[in-house]
Parts: sequence; structure tokens; C-alpha cells
Amino acid sequence: MFSEADLTALVITLKLAGITTLILLLLGTPLAWWMSRTQWRFKFLLEALVALPLVLPPTVLGFYLLLLLGANGPLGGLLEALGGKSLAFTFSGLVIGSVIYSMPFVIQPLQNAFEAIGRRPLEVAATLRASPIDRFFTVAVPLARSGFLTAAVLGFAHTLGEFGVVLMIGGNIPGKTQVVSIAIYDHVEGLEYENAHWLSGGLLLLSFLMLVIVYGINRRFRPVQA
Repeated sequence: MFSEADLTALVITLKLAGITTLILLLLGTPLAWWMSRTQWRFKFLLEALVALPLVLPPTVLGFYLLLLLGANGPLGGLLEALGGKSLAFTFSGLVIGSVIYSMPFVIQPLQNAFEAIGRRPLEVAATLRASPIDRFFTVAVPLARSGFLTAAVLGFAHTLGEFGVVLMIGGNIPGKTQVVSIAIYDHVEGLEYENAHWLSGGLLLLSFLMLVIVYGINRRFRPVQA
């Protein structure tokens, strides 16, 4: 079964996934909305930047984040100069790395959901004198609810299984930055396959259940074909 260290790693992982998903929904929603509405000619550059973690090796992203957030890096050095400490090998550093690495899994579903709404429902709301904010919260958000669900579940599930970025930026500190994926690696290295099976099976089951929920709810809200 799960050891105390495994349970601690599981708690840290769930906490990391929850905070990361919440931050991405808060920051990604206005960005996805803007990207779905704007006619800016260079929008494709921003879309490419958002999608970059999909093709970039996690260790590469983690390496540059380590340089940025470390004591000798520009951001880490600035924090230390201001009396703080660098974010490398801390839980806060894990959050920053996870937010960047899981960004496309949240922003892209939201952008697709907003684009699928079209302009007509918003134009109708505008003729009824609804303000832009009212149109967003009373028309766009309800119509894009399946996109929000997909974004939240994919962002959460992707953060659960991340290994390369969190190892590079957070290291492997039990009780502080050791997440489940790293704990599994440690068990395999120590030939503790039974413990690795328990953790791996738990993540597998949880990820599968979340995807089932996404596909089930999206199927429910899918328009019926004539």
C-alpha cells in the first residue's frame, strides 16, 4: 500500500495540480477570449508561444526556468536582492513551471470553445444593450461551459503526471517538492515495484476517470444532428 512518504507526495501533487489549474483558468480565460476575438495580424505568434510546451522537451523548459529562478538567475537574483529567496527547489517554483508547461492544455480548449460560439449570440445580446462584460459572463461563459470543463480537467490531469519540468525546477525533496511521478521513479530505481505499481495504478485510474467525465459531459452538450 501507500507509505507515508507516498501519501505526502500524493498530497503535494494534488495541491500542485489544483493551484496550477486555478491559476491557468484565471489567467487563461481572458487571454483565450482575446485570442478568439482579435483580428491582430500577428496573433499566430502568440498562439505558437502558447503551444510551445506541447513540442518542447520538458527538461529544456525546466532547465531554462531553473536558470531564470535560481539564485544566479535574473528573477531569482532580484528576489534575493530584495530580501527574499530564489524560487528554485521550492513549491512556488513548481507552480510556476507547471503553469507554463500546462498552459496549452487550458488555453487552447478555452479558445476553441469561445470561437465555436460565433458572433451572432453576442451581437443579439448587444442589441439588448448588454455591456461587453455582461455579454461575456451571461452569454459567452455559459455557452463555453464544456470548454471550461475540458480545460480544467486536461490542465489538472496533465499536471498530475508531469516529471521533467518539476524535477528540474523543484528537485526531489521529500515533503516539499517530491511529487508522485518522481516518487514512482524513486521506487523503480530502488526496485520497489509494488510501491511503484500502487502509485502508477492510482494515477492511471484517476486520469482515466477524469477523461471519461470530460468525454461524457461533452457528449451530453454536443448538438444533435438532424
